[in-house]
This record gives sequence, structure tokens and C-alpha cells, in this order.
Amino acid sequence: MNNSFGEYGSLLKQAQRLQSEIDQAREQLKQTTVEGVAGGGAVRVTVTGDRMLTKVEIAPEIMLKPDRTLLEDLVLAAVRDGLTKAAKLSEETMGRITGGVQLPGLF
Repeated sequence: MNNSFGEYGSLLKQAQRLQSEIDQAREQLKQTTVEGVAGGGAVRVTVTGDRMLTKVEIAPEIMLKPDRTLLEDLVLAAVRDGLTKAAKLSEETMGRITGGVQLPGLF
């Protein structure tokens, strides 16, 4: 009976260590940024590793041509690019911790 309790204790310690590593990685992702770009750099967005949009930059020359549809499309494309890069960063970061196993609710 004591032997099996020792195994549970070891599993508990491993789970606690994994949770600590996950928490550290999440904090690191909050501090890490990626850039999404569209229109050859005419629109740039900054997204954190935890997928929060923090900045939108629009080149002045785009504003000289008042084409609302074009601007909307460029912003959307830049945001999608940034979010895709942030998702990839998050998956890579968490994958290093979990050995590539995707755990529900982790990403």
C-alpha cells in the first residue's frame, strides 16, 4: 500500500512541475510579440504570444488614397497574419513542455 502511495506522490510532483512550467510559458507568451504584415508592410499589427492585439500601424501613404475597402482588407489580413504567427508561437512553446502532446485547454 505504501509503495502505491509513493507512486501517486511522484505523479503529483510531476504534475505540479508541469503546471509550473506551463504557467511560466504562459507568462513568457504574454511578454513576447509577433508582427503581422499586409500590403507589403503598409499595415502592421503587433500581437502578443497569448493572442492579444496590442498595436496597429498604417503607413501614411495608404491614408492618402481613401479606399475604405482596401484599408479594411489590409487590416484584416495583417491581423490574421499576426494571430496565425502568435498561435504557432504558442503551440511551439507549449509543445516543448508537453512533448508535442496537445492537452485540452492548454493552447
